Amino acid sequence: MSYIAERRQEEKERRRAEILDAAEAVCSEVGWDAMTMDQVARKARLSRALLYVYFKDKTDLLFGICERALFTLTQRFGEAVARQKRGLDQLQAIGRSYIAFAHEFPVYFEVVARCELLTPEPSAESNEAAAMTMGDSCRGLMVEVVKAGIADGSIRADVGEPAVVSNVLWGFMHGVLQISATKASALLHAGMTTQDFVEHALLMATRSVEAKG
Repeated sequence: MSYIAERRQEEKERRRAEILDAAEAVCSEVGWDAMTMDQVARKARLSRALLYVYFKDKTDLLFGICERALFTLTQRFGEAVARQKRGLDQLQAIGRSYIAFAHEFPVYFEVVARCELLTPEPSAESNEAAAMTMGDSCRGLMVEVVKAGIADGSIRADVGEPAVVSNVLWGFMHGVLQISATKASALLHAGMTTQDFVEHALLMATRSVEAKG
């Protein structure tokens, strides 16, 4: 790649990052539903036309943020796994890491939740494809942890196919975190705090795969 081409690519990546920063800031301020492409363009200090050069619509922008969110989540999962030795403990650490992620990055958690509801048809170099690839990496890490737990005897040998187990646990904890984020008053009415609710869910998830004896 020539020097000029390299500089152009760097400028393109910098501009894209600035747009995503702006979108995250606006989403944090007004919420995803109220956010508009015009607001993002103003926050990023660029024209609306230039914004559409990088992201064709709001959904495209959603997947751009989602890739960032899943990259951060994959890093957090990797760090959590590295601090534990047994597969079961690593899996529980992933669960706690996901809980912390949802609290620390509410915009990212909301974006991931919204992307879960969509059925993308990505082209090879689209934002949808990039987000899906990052999601595969994140879930792939969970699959390897389940396999490791079965191998070291901390996770039940009859738990099932690791890929299925990982996706079920992901769905379970994701749903629990969504409820804790949106139904705090209902949980209090039922006699529990959101922390109690999430902690008990994590305990149930762990016990469901834990090897006995």
